[in-house]
Amino acid sequence: MKKLVLFLLLLSKSVLLSQTVLNSFPLNLNNPLEDGQILNVEDVKTHDIYVFAADNKKINILKYNKSLFLTNQFTDSIKNIENRTLIGCSINDDGNPLLYWSSQNSRNIRIVKYFLETKTSRSLNFDFPEGNEYIITSFQKNNNFYVLAKEKSQQHLLLYEFKNGNCEIKMFDFSDFKFQTEKGQNLTFSSLIRYYPIQKMELNDFNPLDKASNINKMYVLDDHIILTFDYSFKKTQVFDLNIKTLEVTEKNFDQPVSLKTSKTSNSFYNQNKLYQIKANSEEFLFDIKDFESGKMIKNISLSKNDTIRFKNSPLFLQVNNNKPQELKTTAKFLKLLSDLSVGVSVLENKKNNYITFGGYIEYIVSNFEYGQNDFYDAGNSYYSQNKMVFFDAVMNENNDFSTTVKSEPLAIDNIFYYLGTNKNILLQNIIKLKDYSILSYYDDTQKQFIIRKFTDGFIREDNGNPIMNKAVFSKPASFGQIKAR
Repeated sequence: MKKLVLFLLLLSKSVLLSQTVLNSFPLNLNNPLEDGQILNVEDVKTHDIYVFAADNKKINILKYNKSLFLTNQFTDSIKNIENRTLIGCSINDDGNPLLYWSSQNSRNIRIVKYFLETKTSRSLNFDFPEGNEYIITSFQKNNNFYVLAKEKSQQHLLLYEFKNGNCEIKMFDFSDFKFQTEKGQNLTFSSLIRYYPIQKMELNDFNPLDKASNINKMYVLDDHIILTFDYSFKKTQVFDLNIKTLEVTEKNFDQPVSLKTSKTSNSFYNQNKLYQIKANSEEFLFDIKDFESGKMIKNISLSKNDTIRFKNSPLFLQVNNNKPQELKTTAKFLKLLSDLSVGVSVLENKKNNYITFGGYIEYIVSNFEYGQNDFYDAGNSYYSQNKMVFFDAVMNENNDFSTTVKSEPLAIDNIFYYLGTNKNILLQNIIKLKDYSILSYYDDTQKQFIIRKFTDGFIREDNGNPIMNKAVFSKPASFGQIKAR
């Protein structure tokens, strides 16, 4: 599944001082650009950090303690996992990791358990049932590995829980629930998520607008999965999936009521609140509701003639990866926004909520070449284009907007600025820890695996923050695909 992180890295001269390297390890990967894969995982019980770096011949396992000192290392040959994708990890109660290697058709997973003390490994196969139609997503939670899948011709979801070498299949049944558009058109659950695929959101991390603008979203909590569906312009339909009891609970939240018909609305779940947004060329509407009671917490309604006084950044338009253009008026912003898929993204950080409002669209453009007699040339091609409008805001713990909060870069901003200015980095992976984030990557020039520390804020003498002036960048914009391969 495509994963884009939206940040703009403007071309500017910058002296990157005081980079903190927490650890480095000599590593020579075979053809890392084509065959390399990397995955980082934190053991939530011990806070040890595992690094898995593989090519087409071997897998390198590095284990670090919570202070990021290397405590164990194991290199194993690739056994029957050629041409497979490393999709996840779980950690047994005995402290040994298991890696999950998916086949190209996603019908089979080879599970390999690595014993770091004895430097051995053991593998087995897991075949998905024949009725499995497709995989929605996979994720790690509490040292376990999960795969969420859809079964053919069935109105339910299957959650595969891999724990301590065993797999338990859990079913969430949606057959008794009604799915209906604002025009009264009935939908089946299967057709709804096939037409509008479910997009997993990352809790406690920034979710860019290309993800947040999806109308069907998924949030993984402890023992719960929250699904939010915004296919109707009248309401947000929410389902709470209890992973322990398998109970599915439905909730409905009315969307803000607009004076003019709106063709774009959306929501975002964060910290037991539902943030809802609706827009057209005349209006911008925003609600915050308590998730448990449905009670209104905050309500904002603006017209195209109003000034957005709670914004903490200019209004921006960005096309593809080009430099954003500042929009001068609310009317211009709303006119552009009305043609996009609207979205809102919320990140809580140090008692403040950092909110990105905007919209995003991606479309395919055909580049046809005409030959003689105006016939299409066989060499025609297709390419992707995207457009986004956005602005940022900051809300304090009392749910009041604040325009006086100093806008400093977050750790993720510093990381992606660093990635954008260093071209020898391959196979990068990011883990957000309690007080800072670490960037792990393979340096193809030095032939080393490197771990760097980044914190929130501007450059300081004691950490690796590279941004000295936030004016050198603005978020969000398309940075590119960050993948474990």
